[in-house]
Amino acid sequence: MNNNLTGELYRERLWATPWLFISTLLVIPAVMLVFAPINFTVGVVLAIVFYAAIVVALLVSAPTVRVTATEFQAGNARIPLEFIGEPKAFTGDAATLERGQRLDARAWLLIRGWIKPVVKVPVLDVDDPAPYWLISTRNPDRLVRVLDEARLAS
Repeated sequence: MNNNLTGELYRERLWATPWLFISTLLVIPAVMLVFAPINFTVGVVLAIVFYAAIVVALLVSAPTVRVTATEFQAGNARIPLEFIGEPKAFTGDAATLERGQRLDARAWLLIRGWIKPVVKVPVLDVDDPAPYWLISTRNPDRLVRVLDEARLAS
């Protein structure tokens, strides 16, 4: 997505998947089980309030992955494009290995368990202790292409 008004070359919000919203519906009977014996109306109201709070938390906490002409942003972290190396996309079993067995403990992570593909972005800044960023994304090939084009243009 190219947004000329903000200078964004890529933007992705890492929303929770629908099954997560559905599975958290289980909080409703759990809260009802605790509060309904005391007061049924209070139990119903609290169950709805708890579920609504979970939904709001999932929506508000969804981080954004963003690329502009000058920087790469993942969540609250930002890095100038001049300090990133050639990004690589991983899907399937390769993505699982990157998030697990091949993971460097010093890496900066923006991982969401409900998004399997990841992009590994090397950090070239010698003063940065993180050797790379590992970012969850639903569009790994597109993110790699945009990052490559942007970093080579800068």
